Amino acid sequence: MTGDPLIELRDVNKHYGTLHVLQGIDLTVDRGEVVVVIGPSGSGKSTLCRAINRLETIESGEIRIDGRPLPEEGKELARLRAEVGMVFQSFNLFAHKTVLANVSLAQTKVRGRKRDEADRRSRELLDRVGLAAHADKYPAQLSGGQQQRVAIARALAMDPKALLFDEPTSALDPEMINEVLEVMRQLARDGMTMVVVTHEMGFARSAANRVVFMADGRILEDRAPEEFFTAPRSDRAKDFLSKILSH
Repeated sequence: MTGDPLIELRDVNKHYGTLHVLQGIDLTVDRGEVVVVIGPSGSGKSTLCRAINRLETIESGEIRIDGRPLPEEGKELARLRAEVGMVFQSFNLFAHKTVLANVSLAQTKVRGRKRDEADRRSRELLDRVGLAAHADKYPAQLSGGQQQRVAIARALAMDPKALLFDEPTSALDPEMINEVLEVMRQLARDGMTMVVVTHEMGFARSAANRVVFMADGRILEDRAPEEFFTAPRSDRAKDFLSKILSH
């Protein structure tokens, strides 16, 4: 990697009451890098992911995107969320709008594009995620895997510098998981900067530049996937891998 940091977290801390969910987190993600965050439930993975575009506030430390500190609120924050797109577990599509309208909406509202220009861009992106034929359907007419691919197209429509994925396949039936991961693998090949919280170890192994292993609010390992999966250093990681890889 070029060492061109796009996302930087320095000594980031966050509590929920007495629970210290992020403990002195240091993490740098370079432009074009795919970082997969794994670890047991309750380790702070989702909180970390959501802090990067300020869906979760932090108490101390610093988060910078492209060299600039995270804005507090208002227009600047909306702009940041356009630049750092997010794909959630639940697809959060507008049920009463067509697939096309779902992908076009924020382009017109936040990016100020004209409707026909936004729709043209939306159709390109729906084609890219394999859903060009479904543009005029409503979300309820699509499978979960298709809805999640629409959500990815919607995030891409903002031309983000980076995409955050918070367990994007965990609400899906097993047979739909791969169609979503395949779109994500293609984005990785195209050079999209991505932070992915997931339980999909095959994806972590095949698509990540780095695997970050979290437990109890800390980053315990941050390494190349092959090294991590074949020779984890921490006991927590060894224990975690033995439980999930033995199934």
